[in-house]
Amino acid sequence: MVSIRLLGPPVVEIGGEAAKSPRGRKAWALLAYLLLAERPPSRRRLAELLFGDADDPLGALRWTLAELRRALGLRESFSGDPVRTDFGPGVTVDVLVLLDQDGEPAPLLELGGELLEGVNLASSHEFESWLLVARHRVSAMIEGRLRQAAARLLAEGRPKEAVLYAAKAVENNPLEEGNHELLVRGLTMAGDRAAALKQVAVCEDLMRRELGVKTSPALREATSIGSGSPMLPPLSGRAAAISQLHAGRAAIAAGAVAAGVQCLRTAVAEASRTGDAALKARAYCALGGALVHALQGRDEEGSLALHEAIVMAVASGERSVAVTAQRELGFVEVKAGRRLAATTWLTKAAAMAETDAEMAAIRGVLGQNTSDQGDYPAAIGHLEESVERAARCGDHKQHAWSLSILGRVHLMRDERSQAHTVLKQSLELTEEQRWMAFLPWPTALHAEIDLRMGDVAAAADGLERAWVLACQVEDPCWEGTAARGLGLLSRDRGDHASAARWLGQASSSCNRLPDRYQWVHANVLDATIACALDTGDHERARPLVTTLASLAARCDMREWVVRAHLHSARLGDRTALASARTLGAGIDNPALAALLR
Repeated sequence: MVSIRLLGPPVVEIGGEAAKSPRGRKAWALLAYLLLAERPPSRRRLAELLFGDADDPLGALRWTLAELRRALGLRESFSGDPVRTDFGPGVTVDVLVLLDQDGEPAPLLELGGELLEGVNLASSHEFESWLLVARHRVSAMIEGRLRQAAARLLAEGRPKEAVLYAAKAVENNPLEEGNHELLVRGLTMAGDRAAALKQVAVCEDLMRRELGVKTSPALREATSIGSGSPMLPPLSGRAAAISQLHAGRAAIAAGAVAAGVQCLRTAVAEASRTGDAALKARAYCALGGALVHALQGRDEEGSLALHEAIVMAVASGERSVAVTAQRELGFVEVKAGRRLAATTWLTKAAAMAETDAEMAAIRGVLGQNTSDQGDYPAAIGHLEESVERAARCGDHKQHAWSLSILGRVHLMRDERSQAHTVLKQSLELTEEQRWMAFLPWPTALHAEIDLRMGDVAAAADGLERAWVLACQVEDPCWEGTAARGLGLLSRDRGDHASAARWLGQASSSCNRLPDRYQWVHANVLDATIACALDTGDHERARPLVTTLASLAARCDMREWVVRAHLHSARLGDRTALASARTLGAGIDNPALAALLR
């Protein structure tokens, strides 16, 4: 048995005992790259990446591969071109545990340290860029799995075990308020309210000191209100639960969100008293969906309700509820930039889906996820299927939503005519449905296309309308998107002071709540940096580039990783352009390719 540890100082154990490590830091660097690369790399690529300074790069690569075989006792591995790592069942790699979303979570509690801790190759700038991104990405994967384990244990009624995973998530990323909220909920459900209140105070002080922000009301409310705790006086019986469920859905559809959520909380409580698992599943799913979509800043509580819904749906055979809850959890993970967890939930939902409406919704979120990740061909495939299925089953809101994300893909690729056509359709459908809560999004995207195509008057009208609508519905994501567009409009008009104010507003808006949509945050950062660089304000741009690079790496938003490197090149980093070209080689985006040239 061979155990390879790449988290923390790298170590190899054979038969349970420490083995002699491979010689040279480049051996560890090569091993990590081979294990974590998206596809098997060619020998020439590896030689250029790690051994470009050697007299015989391919010869140095051959020697290092042989050294890995010797150290690991794996004589048949690391062969071929491209080089493959088919280890077989006798080899375990700690970092690959993260890829198994359905695996036993206990090993997560033992994982510690950053990827290849202490291993740095100053002579290989491209590898250093890759390693920095990989470290952020692996750290985010660990955090995502810890959160999933904690949420599942809470849904199963095992709060004391859940606290262990939530506490580890806080330890890994203490500046994420959602991790603290998950821990507070676990402590509250475990009956230790004093510890929960102490954790709230710790989080409030930390956020104030490190980020200069106040925590959301959801954090403190987590010490007393759970998903099943009604905020209205209890009624009685199954009929009352069903009545409150219908009333809650109707209120939310009418825009009375707070009243609707109160009704759904009561529906959950009443359904729990009846012992009807199917009714509980429907009530929990409705509450979870409302908290995620209709009530801002409540993704953590909504996720827990959706986990509860899945447990009840599986127990009662409520297939459609399980599909909806899994899709909604996938959407939460997409917003947060946790790609692996998102893909896992959406894949499970797709495997159970039977109707066009179900598949249209799932493909839409899959398209959003792959678009955010920078895999545009996959995104277009998912979104076009979603649009087709939504049109076929008459789901006009889903049709409009998926068209908007498809339009955003064309916008990113600077395919202006396609973007204009698709976003116009999305906007028309949204207006026909009088879907006011969503209207600011396609309005702002359509206005940005108008701006790129030179219709400044139409762009100004659209962006101002989007901003007013976004403020009316109090959606931070829509506000951030509209304010960003108004900043770009001001820049194109030559009013750089106004541009800076609007971009500052965009950043403030999209970061107002802890459960922000990370793609929008990155989009705002990118525009703010570009405008700062255009005016020669390098002091403002430099820390924002660092923030964008870190955010994009953690959330696996590959185009934003590349754009952060391009901004670094404009700031004078002589190695950044080469790194950008390396990291952007696999992204199919003509607009990005033009920038890299």
